[in-house]
Amino acid sequence: MRAKNVVVSVWLLVLLVTMTGLSYAAVTTYHLDKKYLPTGCASCHMGFDFSNGGGAYKCITCHGPASARPRSLLFRQTQTKDVSKDFTKNYRHPVFDKRNIHSARETLPETNPAIPRHADCADCHSAHYVSSDNPFAGIRGKKTGNLTAPITKEYELCYLCHAESANLPVKSTNKRMEFSINNPSFHPVEGEGKNLAVISLLRPYREKKVDANDISVIKCGDCHGSEDPNSPRGPHGSKYQGLLVENFATGDNVLESSYAYALCYRCHKRSSIMGNESFPAHSRHIAGERNFKGGGTSCHTCHTSHGSVESRYLIRFNREYVTESSAGKLKFVEKGTYSFHGECWLTCHGVDHNPKTY
Repeated sequence: MRAKNVVVSVWLLVLLVTMTGLSYAAVTTYHLDKKYLPTGCASCHMGFDFSNGGGAYKCITCHGPASARPRSLLFRQTQTKDVSKDFTKNYRHPVFDKRNIHSARETLPETNPAIPRHADCADCHSAHYVSSDNPFAGIRGKKTGNLTAPITKEYELCYLCHAESANLPVKSTNKRMEFSINNPSFHPVEGEGKNLAVISLLRPYREKKVDANDISVIKCGDCHGSEDPNSPRGPHGSKYQGLLVENFATGDNVLESSYAYALCYRCHKRSSIMGNESFPAHSRHIAGERNFKGGGTSCHTCHTSHGSVESRYLIRFNREYVTESSAGKLKFVEKGTYSFHGECWLTCHGVDHNPKTY
């Protein structure tokens, strides 16, 4: 029945094109534009079987190595980049890890924890509608009651799997909650941030947009994606943990360097951080002066990368290395708005902060 319905939909589309004089590209963009796919629907669908486009393995026929593409494709050498190599990296979306799970009417693991977590090209890309002007066209958004909201922003797409999921991976958290603009602090993904004194920011990044070239709102893809700038855009795969575009050391006893925290230093001036312009003990904590002879502790020990539901300045202590103070407290207390003074109640590396004031 589903295949029959899809066939009817396709014939209605053809009728619409015929009656209105529109080109296939104007209705369904690239994948039915014969400039790119001379064989039209048959490029992905075999015969009249419209129930299955062939899955990810069919996608890399065109989006894999150029040398392996069929010669009938007019854009064989120039139009698309090879995405397949990113899916072989240690950190990747598991598109080729599990086969024959995705379906247009599947029950997602986000609602049923018994369903294996998986990802497919069609979960993030709608082949019938995608275009450079609207990469999210045709993708079903979050369903609320009987309504399904359209996806217009990148983070809305990410939230489909990385927010209210019934079986989030171990150590994963609800990103919608973390990026909420109602939090005390957050990286500015859903909107501009609240902190008006991020003095380490490199231009063109600013707390609030003033000039046309200023960047005050960022995307998930600014941090998550391939480390190779020549790879296709998107979080397909990376050699760095967390599927990051740059290295970000999150452990302890790490020697500070431009490489160790390369991700942070894309937006935050290293000389400002290590020069203690915003926190007088930044250098001592990160570089490992005095107490940390084997190296410092990561930015991640005190700061979350997404958003803090507890404190300003993205402060959220990593419980792998930080525990309560001798008074049983684990918190940061700001002393004066944007005064860069406060106190910490915690125990770290055997040092009791009960509190330590700066």
